[in-house]
Amino acid sequence: MISEPPRSRNPAGHVGLLENLLALASALTEFFESRFALIAQESKAALVQLLVLASCLILALILFAFGYGFLIASLVAGLAHVARISWLWIALVAAGLHFAIALVLLLVARNRMTKPLFRAAASELKKDREWLKNLDTTNQSTS
Repeated sequence: MISEPPRSRNPAGHVGLLENLLALASALTEFFESRFALIAQESKAALVQLLVLASCLILALILFAFGYGFLIASLVAGLAHVARISWLWIALVAAGLHFAIALVLLLVARNRMTKPLFRAAASELKKDREWLKNLDTTNQSTS
């Protein structure tokens, strides 16, 4: 009867622990290299997409500003023509109105800036710091 050779106890077929660790390290290295290459490739595509998005938004804001300026100029000229008043006075009133609205918006923004952000998170972090201080003092007193 032909006897079968004894089966290896190591299913991976490697001789020892060192070779298995080297194979694991090599496999992990290949895995992370492939993931980093994928992330690098996708980040380039994301950068292009973000640049296109940012340029579209900036151009839209510029065109909106020009459109708003032309609208105000047209309203000033139209009101001056209808009211038979010099366009200069109507333009001054429009400018004063814009400055008044801007001042109100600045005051609202200043009021919002004085309120602290992340109030609940700051409170929790303060509690954590106090707990750590108390923990440190109790550890020193027991030693």
